[in-house]
Amino acid sequence: MKSKGARLILQPAPLLRSGLTTPAAMRDVVYALVPLVIGASWWFGLSALLVLLAATAGAVITEWIFSLGAARGQSLQDLSATLTGMLLGLTLPPGLPLWMAFVGGAASIGLGKLIWGGLGQNPFNPALVGRAFLLGAFPTAMTTWQAPSGPAGFLGIIPSNLALPLQQPTVDALSSATPLGLMKFQNQETPLPDLMLGHTAGCLGETSGLLILLGGVYLALRRSIDWRITVAVLFSASVFSGLLHLFDADNPQPIVALFSGGLLFGAIFMATDPVTSPVTPRGAWIFGIGIGVLAILIRTFGGYPEGIMYAILLMNATTPLIERVTQPRPFGRGRPTL
Repeated sequence: MKSKGARLILQPAPLLRSGLTTPAAMRDVVYALVPLVIGASWWFGLSALLVLLAATAGAVITEWIFSLGAARGQSLQDLSATLTGMLLGLTLPPGLPLWMAFVGGAASIGLGKLIWGGLGQNPFNPALVGRAFLLGAFPTAMTTWQAPSGPAGFLGIIPSNLALPLQQPTVDALSSATPLGLMKFQNQETPLPDLMLGHTAGCLGETSGLLILLGGVYLALRRSIDWRITVAVLFSASVFSGLLHLFDADNPQPIVALFSGGLLFGAIFMATDPVTSPVTPRGAWIFGIGIGVLAILIRTFGGYPEGIMYAILLMNATTPLIERVTQPRPFGRGRPTL
């Protein structure tokens, strides 16, 4: 008697498959960034869109040039280059010359991703590598801030955006200080409503805590990020900043420290990069706590008002060690030796 159909199917592991793919995960983060892009355009006008487009163009073009053959189209379809450019653009000042934003996007992909072997091989967050490159190469332009002009000035372009390559940009008369700069150098605390609603100077994506939280909630509901890392960063930063505030009232209060600068943006969108962060639950807690403590430490005792970028990059370097130490122990075996 012949069987009409196979009743036993043999196939290799994994037998349980997730519907989450790399393009889908990248697309979720892009969707979460859309409110921030709209908010940056609302507060900083057309200049914000131009900086974002320049940074994204630098990342995408670099990815396309150095991805040869059949891999060229595939590498662009996974949206990793587009997302890297968007993340970088949202960490840049609105008045940054466009050619610098383009170079930063190229550095993010070239130095932060391709040089290590491509997607999934990079030890450091590519967008932060590009930002660190720009901060080291063009420190004045990267630390010149513009006050938000609001929707009335949407069509206006900040003059420094149009500076020619390798030329000194013109500083706009509306240049302003960020909340962290005001606190560190002038001991002036910014009201919390301004930090939540984007009525402050700063990088394009860090001025509105409310929009950042909105994107974070979306990613958490979609399970596109490890919530442990975000919670660990924010908890450790608030506790450490609270202790410093108790010893010296000139240090910002925890709630102000969390919503000032790029701490919240970095905790949600940068630290949770699945390639450069630990995959073990215990490792995620260690990784996040280290970022929060280092960020506040650099802010308080360093010469630069912000510390989240360096904190994440430093902890990226410790990810292999953290994963090795926190790897679950197989039954019947001892703990791995370092």
